[in-house]
Amino acid sequence: MLIISIATLLLFYISSCNSGTPVDRNPISSEPAVIAKGKSSFIQYCSGCHNFRQDGIGPQLGGLTSLVSPDWIQQFVREPKRIIESGDLRAQQLVKKYKAIMPAFPALKDETMVGIIAYLNTHKKPDQGHGKSEGKELSNPIPQAIELSNLVVGLRLVTEIPPSSDSGKLPLTRITKLGFEPNTGTTFILDLRGKLYKMHYNKPVVYMDMTKLKPKFIHEPGLATGFGSFAFHPDFSKNGLLYTTHSEAAGSAKPDFGYSDSIKVTLQWVLTEWKVNNPGAAVFSGTGRELLRVNMVSGIHGVQEIAFNPFAKPDDKDYGLLFIGVGDGGSVEEGYPFLAHSKEKVWGTILRIDPRGRNSLNGQYGIPRDNPFAQNQNTRSLGEIFAYGFRNPHRISWSKSGKILVCNIGQHNIESVNLVMPGKDYGWPIREGNFVLNPNEDLNKVYPLPKNDSLFKITYPIAEYDHDEGKAICGGFEYWGKALPLLAGKYLFGDIPTGRLFYINMADVKQGKQTLIKEWRISINGTQKTLLQLCGTDRIDLHFGKDSQGELFLLTKPNGKVYKLANAKLKPVVQKIKA
Repeated sequence: MLIISIATLLLFYISSCNSGTPVDRNPISSEPAVIAKGKSSFIQYCSGCHNFRQDGIGPQLGGLTSLVSPDWIQQFVREPKRIIESGDLRAQQLVKKYKAIMPAFPALKDETMVGIIAYLNTHKKPDQGHGKSEGKELSNPIPQAIELSNLVVGLRLVTEIPPSSDSGKLPLTRITKLGFEPNTGTTFILDLRGKLYKMHYNKPVVYMDMTKLKPKFIHEPGLATGFGSFAFHPDFSKNGLLYTTHSEAAGSAKPDFGYSDSIKVTLQWVLTEWKVNNPGAAVFSGTGRELLRVNMVSGIHGVQEIAFNPFAKPDDKDYGLLFIGVGDGGSVEEGYPFLAHSKEKVWGTILRIDPRGRNSLNGQYGIPRDNPFAQNQNTRSLGEIFAYGFRNPHRISWSKSGKILVCNIGQHNIESVNLVMPGKDYGWPIREGNFVLNPNEDLNKVYPLPKNDSLFKITYPIAEYDHDEGKAICGGFEYWGKALPLLAGKYLFGDIPTGRLFYINMADVKQGKQTLIKEWRISINGTQKTLLQLCGTDRIDLHFGKDSQGELFLLTKPNGKVYKLANAKLKPVVQKIKA
């Protein structure tokens, strides 16, 4: 989060660099030891959002120190909101563009800032003039605004997860997933900083602490680094098998999926199978077995989702098979697009494995024979891959009719809902949604599809919105519950930073067709509010959850609160509520 403030400075001053007055860089250290420490701090605090090549979650930072002074950088990092609220038009424009304000870092040590600035000073502004794209750049890919529906859903506060933040800085928690154990229906809630909570009469009790189980566990850098996901085997009550993903520092162990030594490794993601001693116990005890380990170029887009098909019965082909969402690890933004969009590489894919099998290359899991590339004559293809071409597959869920739905967090333009089918190519990084992207050019630019697009055999999203509407899609669920019949047949999802809430009607979903997205509203104690108003923060970090009865929940990281969707009404739309 630190680097968002530094990145803000970059754009904050771009328009003022025409004065012809160069920034004094003499105070910036050129000592190799200082720069090396600064690089380490940059990786820890900054690389999750920024690099020196392409704009991503925030702007690229190459050339920053030629535009702003070290003193200005330090002031902004420590008090970003004060500068924004001072009325500076450029800063306010940035907030409008990036839809977020970072928290202040007043406690950051001077020597840490000196090192980061020294490291930034070693990177010049990149030349992005290479590459060629067909057609004209689209400044507004989806001009139609999302329609506000008459659906209003009442929320009820269920619980509050204990703060996991040090020094009380926001977000207080990093809760990202609410799921359940399939046999008893017990609800569990995950905090990325390392704890899995078991709910006992709506009170969170620590069930599993990854910081104690895995000594090399880390939850930085990155917006989603840490304890990534969990999934209980469908027969957990008998076999006691629980699966988790988490991140560790680079070089913690030999990876099963790696790349050339010339490409940096920021961290590793690990999939573990745990054998629980007593499936009914209030607190975890047991042993773990590593299934696979993946190197990642940066701290973003990791292995943040694992799930079992909830409909699969013991005789079904999906029963006991684990679906795994593997992001591109920021490889495209870092200048290595060849690591993604391939049947021969693991990054940017949905995997489907048999945790109880042993025919994988490392002998730790099985590759189902009916996987689309398991019998491929190209021996370099990965049999584990179920589908590919994703940037950051956020949440894997199933519709009542058995369709697999995956939301893909986009780069700079398009957020999408995808109907995932075996063997299909979903386009990233040569496509972002229904638009062309040139991975060797400016990743912020998209273009119309070419006339010969059918030759590329890309499978496109069933629903999508652009960054006029939000910033990063939050995967959700089709409503399966019985308490709120107005939600029946709706797939509900949202936008992570802004907290806007959307739905599509599953009856309208058809591959090759765009499904209409509508926005829905919330109320609490009978009063309509936005999530921004409810949280009292500038960023929501919204996530959805579902219990064993099919009822849905909203999770907000900043305050650690968990709300249940408690009632639903249709109310006339007077005017659109602006966040």
